[in-house]
Amino acid sequence: MGVIISIVNQKGGVAKTTTAINLAAAIGQKGKKVLLVDLDPQGNASTGIGVNKRELKYTTYDVIMGEIRPEEAVISTNFKNVWIIPATQALAEGEIRLTSIKNKTLQLKKALLQIKDKYDIILVDCLPSLGVLALNGITACDRMIIPMQCEPYSLEGVAELLSSVKRVKASTNKGLQIMGIVFTMVNKKLTINKDVQQQIKASFPSELIFKTEIPRNVKISEAPSHGEPITYYDPASSGAEAYKKLAAEVLKKCKEANVML
Repeated sequence: MGVIISIVNQKGGVAKTTTAINLAAAIGQKGKKVLLVDLDPQGNASTGIGVNKRELKYTTYDVIMGEIRPEEAVISTNFKNVWIIPATQALAEGEIRLTSIKNKTLQLKKALLQIKDKYDIILVDCLPSLGVLALNGITACDRMIIPMQCEPYSLEGVAELLSSVKRVKASTNKGLQIMGIVFTMVNKKLTINKDVQQQIKASFPSELIFKTEIPRNVKISEAPSHGEPITYYDPASSGAEAYKKLAAEVLKKCKEANVML
């Protein structure tokens, strides 16, 4: 049985999708079977990993609406041990339709449970909101990773997210746990980065903060336009090295928690 990990932050521009893509690739390179689920109508995780949206037959929309079996939407990628359920703008319509469905936040969970045993890790790239789609991602997962840019008001955003997590845990996902906060786009030369990191570290237990930090790196920014994860686009870059380390840390946490066979 695999583990479902959702990458969540209701704030945009924190390298959430970038982390989902690159973590999937780096874990796949370590020999684990990974399914990336694009739960954002923008579909950036899909294009960022080389998916041609014009060629898609099924997407996350079809899965979450229960119109197909989830395995019908899974497609292979050009990257070792990585598969994806892609998304398109149609998923925005899905969010509207979900509001009228009973148990609307359980749709993704019901689908992923059907294929959970086929992968070591399922990574869900949630859209930047706390609406019904994002709540599907939080409800479906065993663990959450929260990417965080070191800037003012980051702490307030996390507090709002944790409030939603608490409600989900009390109602529809009692086993939900936060795997950790990962600092992204880090520039150690900026005082504000250091100050925000200190605030976060003072507010959370050390085990909830990843040791690995993702640097601000031009190669990470370039890679999505080439449809490649950074560990393939420029494997020697500081960004690639950081995501390899993050992948190792994620796998270690899974092993320690005994949540992945």
